[in-house]
Amino acid sequence: MIQTAAMAAASLPAAETRSGLIDCNIHLGPHPHRMLPEIDNDFLAARGVDEAWAGSFEALLHRDLAQVNARLARRCAAVPRLRPAGSVNPALPAWEDDLKRCADQHGMRILRLHPNHHGYTLADAPFTRVLEAATEQKMLVQIVAQLEDPRTQTPLMQLPPVDLKPLASIMKPRPEARVMVLNANASMINTALRGCPGTWVDIAMVEGVGGVENLLDLWPPDKLCFGSHAPFFYWESAALKLQESVLGEAALQAVRRGNAAAQLQA
Repeated sequence: MIQTAAMAAASLPAAETRSGLIDCNIHLGPHPHRMLPEIDNDFLAARGVDEAWAGSFEALLHRDLAQVNARLARRCAAVPRLRPAGSVNPALPAWEDDLKRCADQHGMRILRLHPNHHGYTLADAPFTRVLEAATEQKMLVQIVAQLEDPRTQTPLMQLPPVDLKPLASIMKPRPEARVMVLNANASMINTALRGCPGTWVDIAMVEGVGGVENLLDLWPPDKLCFGSHAPFFYWESAALKLQESVLGEAALQAVRRGNAAAQLQA
């Protein structure tokens, strides 16, 4: 039987719907290939989400990211539970101006990058320049490892996941840099990110029975954050991952809120 979002929400225990949650991985606006539901204050409040970090689907393909970021900032300003995560494309000219506008004009503390959509790799010099510029602005950099499984991508836009292996060598000489990788699966985390300093991951694409619990056997509990990848994924899917994994109360609260909140206090 196909489970609807409403059915999934009804199955969650009270402990998973209480307040205090930070969702570090949602997107707003029109997706380029499919119709998705809108995320608004009522959506977040009903699920006990105090704060959601929102990027824009428009950032995937639009060239004028200054306007994309301005629209995102206005939308988040109208929804108290949303925090905007701006985007830049270092493959385009004047990306430095876009980054400064994110920080200075819009007050954004988070920068969300889409290397596979924007045509560069983490080994390329543009990524290092963006990381250094964002670090100077004291911004957390989010790298979207993949937006969806390659098997469900439209045939005219097949994009492999971001190769995360270069990240460790880039981060080691930059102890002030802070990076969060979104939508990495357990294999990516365990093979490419283990031992990578200053790096956090979210649970949106950590799958399997006890997936979060198993991941914490190898990954530090203070480097894991709640991320739903809504509305592309059902929000309830991420909440159920915490329900079916056996986590201690300290680890649970760290994943639900504490680890993400600490990144914006730095």
